[in-house]
Amino acid sequence: MKSKAAILWEVNQPWSVEEIELDEPKAGEVLVEMKASGMCHSDEHLTTGDLPFALPIIGGHEGAGIVRKVGEGVSWLAPGDHVVFGFIPSCGRCASCSTGHQNLCDLGALMGTGRQITDGGSRHHARGQELGLMCLLGTFAHHTVVNEASCIKVDDDLPFDKICLLGCGVVTGWGSAVYAAQVRPGDTVAVVGVGGIGANAIQGARLAGAKRIIAIDPVEFKREKAMEFGATHTAASMTEAVALLQEVTWGTMANKVIMTMGVGSGAVMAEAMALASKRGRVVVTNIHPAMEMSVTMNLLDVTLMEKQVVGSLFGSGNPRADIPKLANLYREGQLDLDGLVTRTYSLEGVNDGYEAMRKGENIRGVLVYE
Repeated sequence: MKSKAAILWEVNQPWSVEEIELDEPKAGEVLVEMKASGMCHSDEHLTTGDLPFALPIIGGHEGAGIVRKVGEGVSWLAPGDHVVFGFIPSCGRCASCSTGHQNLCDLGALMGTGRQITDGGSRHHARGQELGLMCLLGTFAHHTVVNEASCIKVDDDLPFDKICLLGCGVVTGWGSAVYAAQVRPGDTVAVVGVGGIGANAIQGARLAGAKRIIAIDPVEFKREKAMEFGATHTAASMTEAVALLQEVTWGTMANKVIMTMGVGSGAVMAEAMALASKRGRVVVTNIHPAMEMSVTMNLLDVTLMEKQVVGSLFGSGNPRADIPKLANLYREGQLDLDGLVTRTYSLEGVNDGYEAMRKGENIRGVLVYE
């Protein structure tokens, strides 16, 4: 069948929205009509080359839609089912999945190829070439074919333009606070960067019982939005936050520091560590350039103050459990997904959405497909 998608043909070029040819789903695969896709910063890392995935590639890894066809052997999904994609597939059988770490499923090693899990082939074609898929999904499209390992079934009453965000940014941010940082009631938490992930780290810290949440971002609009999501204080920089933390904690600093900047930098890790208390934990969630090999830190500070640096992928969560759980928190009014969506765009507006992101005008832009 024919459909339409946003394709990246070369690094440092805009997304090209054009017609694609889509093959039928094979064994273990499903054809999904996309309804909405979040525009995560990670797709921007494709255009800059910070994530060196194979090109050409259809962008998008934060999406929700309706199953239209299922391939051979798919028994738990049927046409008409509503699904959210997990940007890391989970097989349920590897050592990581079976020990409760679906975010580290062995199938995630295939993401850089962009090809189908079952046979390494492509179901998406344009200009006579095979196309890869961002995170094996390619949600910047009206239709896509994905493996069933990437699908999480959700209730039909949930709005697509909100629940699509559960496929990456919401679980990643929320889990960075709740799971990776292990925020406890009464903690002081600093969140560095208030985008689609940072906003949800704030929400996660609030739900976990943090006493103080300091949101750090140079953009005033984002600092204002942070207060709506549960921040108690804001600062325009980590340098400014040092004095603020010294004042509000009587010098003990932040129990947890969560790094959710658009692009991570090893050069600022010393600043992040300076925000942390004795035995404080710094969670690195934001993506760093793949070729960055140096980081500035005072390791004596790590030893003498027993500070910790922890990495977090997909919020260190289990998407098959956490996506439905957070959907229910949204339904019950405890998790704000509506406030995350700053603007919506058609597929043809994908480059406008990313320009707004670069300017700091969006918490999350969302592509909505009619």
